[in-house]
Amino acid sequence: MHTPKELALRAAKALDDRKGLKIRLLQVTDVTSIADYFLICTGTSNTHVKTLCDSVEAAVADELGEPLLHREGHRGGTWVLLDFGCLVVHVFTEETRAFYDLERLWNDATPVPIDFAE
Repeated sequence: MHTPKELALRAAKALDDRKGLKIRLLQVTDVTSIADYFLICTGTSNTHVKTLCDSVEAAVADELGEPLLHREGHRGGTWVLLDFGCLVVHVFTEETRAFYDLERLWNDATPVPIDFAE
């Protein structure tokens, strides 16, 4: 059994491995009951967004055994949400990320440093 933070860091590593951009991890436990962590990332195209999401799903669900509860937005390709319960992953295209600006919306969340060298 893995902690929510371990799941979030593994997902972040999967995004980094697939060249995800502007990866941000927010601890949201003090501001919402939706999840413990939000992971936000930008892909360079609809295809890249899909690849990033597939990589996270493989890392978290297949490798770590945390089931994916819901996947939303996969048809449009500009914003995909992966819900693992304690972790919600948002992968956007650049324009869609700027439009929704989740970092501003959840500015009360605690940013979590990510060290991809590990």
